[in-house]
Amino acid sequence: MALRKFVDRLTKPTEELDREQLEQWCSVRGLTSLDAIVMRTPVQVCGEVRSIRIVPRAGADALEATITDGHGVLTAVFLGRRKISGVSPGRRVLLEGVVTKDGPTKVMYNPLYEFA
Repeated sequence: MALRKFVDRLTKPTEELDREQLEQWCSVRGLTSLDAIVMRTPVQVCGEVRSIRIVPRAGADALEATITDGHGVLTAVFLGRRKISGVSPGRRVLLEGVVTKDGPTKVMYNPLYEFA
């Protein structure tokens, strides 16, 4: 059995191993999975920042961080911000707020955040 796990680790793509580790990290915290979010209710989620971009919204810049937990994807939008110290791709975060839909995308506006 140990040999099989060793061979699996050597043959699996790095992205898949990273996703499995992220899923495990998030499941240990016992928070809502990103694919099981109920819209328009307060939730606590965790995940890893996949990407960051600055987008103009309503005449002001907004920082958009794409968060994944291995099960789903969420966009955290920080209105009026161009930069948040510590928020960078690969950083693990805990978010709290209300999730809505913007087209097919799940969006959380101005969430409370904590670095993990």
